[in-house]
Amino acid sequence: MKKVLLTSVAALMMLTTACGTNKPTETTSPAATNAASTGPVTLNIVAKDFPADDPNAQKLVKGIEEGMKAEGKNIKLNIVPVQSGTYSEKLGLLLQSGNIPDLIYFQGGDYQFAVTQKILTDLTPYIEKSTNVKASMSDFNKERMKNYPYLLWLSPINSAVPVVRQDWLDKTASGKEVLANPTIDNYYNFLKEVKEKNNAKFAYTTAGNLDELDVIFGQAFGVTSTWLKGADGKYVYSRTSAAEKEKLAFYAKLYKEGLLDPEYLTKKYDTKEKAFYDGQAAVVAGTQGKVIDIYNTKMTGQNGANAKLTPLPPATGKAQGYTPVDISKESRGFAISAASKNKDAAFSVLEYMASQKGQMLDKLGVEGQEYTIVDNKIKLTDKFASWFPHFVETTLNFKPDKAFDPSTPYLSAPAMKSLEMFASKATKDNAFIMPADLAAKWDASLALYKGFAADVVTGKKTVADFDKFVEQWNAAGGKEVTEYANKTIK
Repeated sequence: MKKVLLTSVAALMMLTTACGTNKPTETTSPAATNAASTGPVTLNIVAKDFPADDPNAQKLVKGIEEGMKAEGKNIKLNIVPVQSGTYSEKLGLLLQSGNIPDLIYFQGGDYQFAVTQKILTDLTPYIEKSTNVKASMSDFNKERMKNYPYLLWLSPINSAVPVVRQDWLDKTASGKEVLANPTIDNYYNFLKEVKEKNNAKFAYTTAGNLDELDVIFGQAFGVTSTWLKGADGKYVYSRTSAAEKEKLAFYAKLYKEGLLDPEYLTKKYDTKEKAFYDGQAAVVAGTQGKVIDIYNTKMTGQNGANAKLTPLPPATGKAQGYTPVDISKESRGFAISAASKNKDAAFSVLEYMASQKGQMLDKLGVEGQEYTIVDNKIKLTDKFASWFPHFVETTLNFKPDKAFDPSTPYLSAPAMKSLEMFASKATKDNAFIMPADLAAKWDASLALYKGFAADVVTGKKTVADFDKFVEQWNAAGGKEVTEYANKTIK
């Protein structure tokens, strides 16, 4: 569920003063000064992990400029610096100052600029005319763009798939069963056995919440979307449903029996992953594709080739699927300033980066440095480890004209398998963009749920307290949000 975040009134007034209209000015769009010149069109760009003094960022910019020039598009990219700290916060301060680049990468905090201040461009007509961008969009990306046409994020859906070491899986008798018939009971038996046979401290760990357990079990218990339609035709928040109550009771059982990490609430991503690599946890979930690739590389590097990872399916029950995909909007991605006088040029950068040449540069780096061509195959070098895509992470339309050397695949077999499994078991959610006047109540009701769920799982409360929790949830603002949901969801 996405929420609408508002900055303070003062900040909004400052923003309104700086950029309350779409009319470009010298302050809002320095790039506009180059529009009429015969030289390259200068585009200001701001992005996360994209500092101007970073050698890889410099190589990427040079490659983009040279590649586009070869195709008759003469552009110059000027990286706008962002102060150190939380990127979304520092970006907000940059935009509020009136310094609005042509190309802006958001990692949250975009809603107020798109809807409240209307300084972001509707990308729909650009995408409709595109070839490469359109080909790199999944059905989920397209749905999100229909609902919120300001952010373009050409990346795999940011969800997660559970994985286990192959050598640990092979020691269990229940492993084959859970792969073939992943019922809740079979999963429970597998978690018990994989922990016992491999002397793990616990079967499963997460990074501070239950979301990574929901990846496996949520839909099996009937939590198939954020809002569940009842027999009376009305929607209720899934966390207040009977399905959620049954699911929390199961999670409490896992916790009580030592199958769920007793310290999961305080785990961070790095400590979660360390517990996995060190053999404390048997199963974790990670974002399908590149993250699973990183997990596999680190696991095999630390524990040998037999420790390669095997992606696991979601449990079957009332339904089967990984965590439903929120299609209300992209949570991050590139936007084009409505104040830019070079919108076409700005989009042409995104279109080029989605081309095969652009993706080769974005994903693989520079030939002779991050990769070489050996025996007509792409062989990645040691430098590739520090290179990552900034524009197009999805492999949906990545079709290099040469095969990868088998010793250096772009994605390992487990990573590719995780993408395939997610694609085959992904479902759409019915979450919607929360309006500003309900945002605070929504936050309060979410916090109440998280606290109650943690108390039930860790034994401080039981599901016998569930009805009381639902009353408190409604009183905390859930009632108003539910009324809005029933007016909004079609």
